[in-house]
Amino acid sequence: MTDATATDLRSIPFQTADGGTATLADYGDKVLLVVNVASRCGLTPQYEQLEELQRAYAERGFTVLGFPCNQFMGQEPGSMEDILEYCSTTWGVSFPVHDKVRVNGGKAAPIYKALRDTPDVDGKKGRIQWNFEKFVLTPDGEVHRFRPNVKPDDPAIVGVIEANLPG
Repeated sequence: MTDATATDLRSIPFQTADGGTATLADYGDKVLLVVNVASRCGLTPQYEQLEELQRAYAERGFTVLGFPCNQFMGQEPGSMEDILEYCSTTWGVSFPVHDKVRVNGGKAAPIYKALRDTPDVDGKKGRIQWNFEKFVLTPDGEVHRFRPNVKPDDPAIVGVIEANLPG
């Protein structure tokens, strides 16, 4: 968990894939899984598990939110149109994929500047290690951080999601 609660994070604006502006609050009180994604990464097959989570829990108050990132070895070089087409045709992605972001450094997207303050299970905060770093935001304000090699269907992630779904 973090000093910045999910409630605070929900008010930070970010750009949508179509150039609009949104906040996490636009998703209401859903459990959110925020993940920086890339099309040419060794971890790209995690799209499959992300989509499985989306399909399994969307009707119960959950959504995955993808944020493409080209900051790690240029693994997401395409245009937003290319990225959206790739996600849809290759992985059948139905969850929202937003505009490309930087996740580290001074030019990082504000949402990621705030998310970096969240410690992982070992208590480590700071830089996003790589593509597919995951953050679960719960309706009651908790934020849980999972590093890139933790697969989306890992019992620790699924447990946080299931424990925070309504009813």
